Amino acid sequence: MLCSSHRSSSQAWQAPSRSRTSFPVNMGIIFLIGAALGWLAVKVLRPGEHMQGLIVACSSAGNWGTIPLMIVPAICNEEDSPFGDASTCNSLGLSYVSLSMALGNFYIWTHSYSVMKRSAQLYKKSHNNHLPTNIRKEENSGEDANGHYRAFLPQPSGEFCEDVSSGLPSNQLASSYMYYLRRAKDLLVEMLNELWSPPSVAALIGFAIGTIDKLKSLVTEEDGPLRVVLDSAKLLGGAAIPCTVLILGGNLTKGRGRTLMKPLVVVSIIAIRFAILPACGIGVVKAAGELGFLPRSPLYHYVLLLQSTVPPAMSIGTMAQLFDVGEEECSIVFLWTHLVAAMALTLWSTVFMSLVS
Repeated sequence: MLCSSHRSSSQAWQAPSRSRTSFPVNMGIIFLIGAALGWLAVKVLRPGEHMQGLIVACSSAGNWGTIPLMIVPAICNEEDSPFGDASTCNSLGLSYVSLSMALGNFYIWTHSYSVMKRSAQLYKKSHNNHLPTNIRKEENSGEDANGHYRAFLPQPSGEFCEDVSSGLPSNQLASSYMYYLRRAKDLLVEMLNELWSPPSVAALIGFAIGTIDKLKSLVTEEDGPLRVVLDSAKLLGGAAIPCTVLILGGNLTKGRGRTLMKPLVVVSIIAIRFAILPACGIGVVKAAGELGFLPRSPLYHYVLLLQSTVPPAMSIGTMAQLFDVGEEECSIVFLWTHLVAAMALTLWSTVFMSLVS
């Protein structure tokens, strides 16, 4: 990640100033659309509490690292590649993908992590305190007494609960103001804690090294005192993709024949990731290009379009294992989404290259 973030900062961000925000903005729009569609799927399908966060996370967070790192160099090395010289294409393509991967970690380890964590906490609390052990997961709709989906509601502050238990204050306006102030403080503290995850810290270090010339020279120059850090990062990065694929293959076997997840849940995630989001991605990139926010680089446009077509992020499986909730369901989702991705990526890549060439 350190090496990837350095490349992205030193090369991809040399684009015109109006295009420097296109990567995070494009990813943010696609992420928000996916999260909204995932929330809508939860409202319609009414899965158990243990699956609410999983559906939203799989619908919004994509594999913005491993999949593009395999696809972009393969296209660049083709003889009749529409992106020009293979060496230049590989260099720029890897920098764009590295930037995409680094930025994606911020979205994944803030929003997706928070949703998965909250869903797991609510499910465990409800399961341990209110549900018999023989009730199946799918029988728990995840709604509270008012019909709201609790996994997406803010958890009440402990101090506010104490205030309520001791009696309502006389000034309702002041009470509401203090409540929202506490909620904002709790949300800020939670986001700061989540930003200290290892992928986010690595991305921040990579951005700092790539954008500050004095730091970059210490790492990238042949006689730099920290050159060994770059060499070590390259060695580790070379083994990242094979290790990731092996981990993915091991995780796919956990959900085989062990879950009662509704097929419509998997179908909805597949439809969101491989039908709706790619169409939205085309609209977003085309609109940004017409407004002049993107550089005139076919490869740059292609990477932006590719961000909306990848399967769910593998970090979601890590979160499911971390919170010990929804591991089997996550494996089922990963299995079917990656099977469909083999065909969907081929189809959409053909469409994308015809649009940018």
